[in-house]
Amino acid sequence: MIFALKLHLTVTKSFTNINMRTILTVAFGLTVSNVFMTFAWYGHLKNLRSYPWIIAAILSWGVALFEYLVQVPTNRFGSSELSVSQLKIMQEVITLTVFIPFSILYLKEPVKLNYLWAGICMVGAVYFMFKS
Repeated sequence: MIFALKLHLTVTKSFTNINMRTILTVAFGLTVSNVFMTFAWYGHLKNLRSYPWIIAAILSWGVALFEYLVQVPTNRFGSSELSVSQLKIMQEVITLTVFIPFSILYLKEPVKLNYLWAGICMVGAVYFMFKS
């Protein structure tokens, strides 16, 4: 409980110098780009198993193009107020947030307790990255 309160106060203090519009815009853009990225990296495992790997790679590159068309301007916009390290940890947290439902709902992977442990590690990473 004390750790959670300290984490909240530290992150809140770190965010006070950052425009909330920037945080929300970056979070939205990175979420959209991560949906494309997740489909590009893992979608072929469900839909293209019977095709040669080169077909899966070319189609994945096509999907990844849309990821980059969102991710690059999002990171450029975010870098006006966030450090590259802060952008990266936001991206990693969003990646896990997108990947878990994708793997469970789309790929039909079983729910694992490991997702909880990974999430807890990410909370720690966010704490240290945004700590003043």
